[in-house]
Amino acid sequence: MIGERAPPLRLGSIAPDFEARTTNGSIKFHEFIGDNWVVFFSHPEDFTPVCTTELGAFAKLEPEFTKRGTKLIGLSANTIKSHSDWIKDIDEIAGTNLQFPIIGDKDRKISYAYDMIDHQDTTNVDSKGIAFTIRSVFIIDPKKTIRLILSYPASTGRNADEVLRVLDSLQTGDKHRITTPINWVPGDDVIVHPSVSNELAKELFPEFRIVRPYLRFTPLPKENTSAAV
Repeated sequence: MIGERAPPLRLGSIAPDFEARTTNGSIKFHEFIGDNWVVFFSHPEDFTPVCTTELGAFAKLEPEFTKRGTKLIGLSANTIKSHSDWIKDIDEIAGTNLQFPIIGDKDRKISYAYDMIDHQDTTNVDSKGIAFTIRSVFIIDPKKTIRLILSYPASTGRNADEVLRVLDSLQTGDKHRITTPINWVPGDDVIVHPSVSNELAKELFPEFRIVRPYLRFTPLPKENTSAAV
């Protein structure tokens, strides 16, 4: 559970559990995750330009995340009413139908526990008294383990396609004994995991090739090139 002096979150940490009100009703976070993957992300403030484009992009890609057994959930320190009113703007501007929940973290407890507060200062507020949350992204797996942490400055919008790409990499790596190279996308060759011997690699990946003893590429069978669900 969330505490005032929770240790810093790292890759491999268990995502802190919490209860919250969202635009889709109240949730308990671990129950919300269930047996799914989750992309949990924060934005600085409602009715701002960059945030509007970001949530529109995530809304458009939500069907792709759903195909991968993944839920989306957003957060800022604004109220639920503010979120609900803003969603109307997002849908009109982006031509979407935003369905995923957005948490209203007015007291900033969740933001603080997830290191989402700008400079980790809960007194850093705007003229309306709203604490600025940074652009954080967490990918959390069904075991409630944090698998990805990204932080962006307020001036730079995120790349929703990149979040989806990393999700594909994580799910593919969990399904097979592989890692993925730079700029990998589903369908590209992957890297045989260092823990797999050449003998075992021949059994698992008959078409693998050795570039260096530490660098071995292989295609995945055609039926396995999409992300694991």
